[in-house]
Amino acid sequence: MDYIVEVRDVCKAFKETQALNHVSVNFERERIHGIIGRNGSGKTVLFKCICGFMTLSSGEIIINGEKVKPSVAQDIGIIIEEPGFVGSLSGFKNLKLLASIHKKISDDKIKETMIKVGLDPQMKKHVRKYSLGMRHRLGIAQAIMESPKLLVLDEPMNGLDKQGVLEIRDLFKELKKEGTTIILSSHYSEDIDILCDTVCEMDAGKLTRIR
Repeated sequence: MDYIVEVRDVCKAFKETQALNHVSVNFERERIHGIIGRNGSGKTVLFKCICGFMTLSSGEIIINGEKVKPSVAQDIGIIIEEPGFVGSLSGFKNLKLLASIHKKISDDKIKETMIKVGLDPQMKKHVRKYSLGMRHRLGIAQAIMESPKLLVLDEPMNGLDKQGVLEIRDLFKELKKEGTTIILSSHYSEDIDILCDTVCEMDAGKLTRIR
């Protein structure tokens, strides 16, 4: 089996709280993997550990054959919690600013990505005036614009209306066809049922494979 992410006996504790309790799971390439669980179950902590945002208490996480190290940039598209944008800039200018860090993509690629997620790259409206749904569309654009092979998306459908959810589901299906692996969480069981090839449930820091 060809795994893009291997989580090996991972524990993460905050003082007296065991956020992750001996979690082991592998995620196969070019599939969509769902993680469900109540708020506080450990989903977001696991996502942050996969992305290298947190130091593990024990265990290890392997991505593309290399051990994840905190603060070392990974080739991952990420949505964890509310995306942070500069409120006084337009959506396009925000993405252009972020794209300037790695200098991997052109303005045309940014515009193409915005259109993919249902945003107008020509719109001058400042991001602080965006609706919640528009901010989440912009967050998805930021996550996918550099074409990472792995997406880690914590509640990517938040704030989207019914049509928006349908459009983003179709986008994720298309990305999977193009070879992208997606690990996502969602409070909406329909998202999980429609999109996900595998499903795990997180409860009190423990992960159980459902399918």
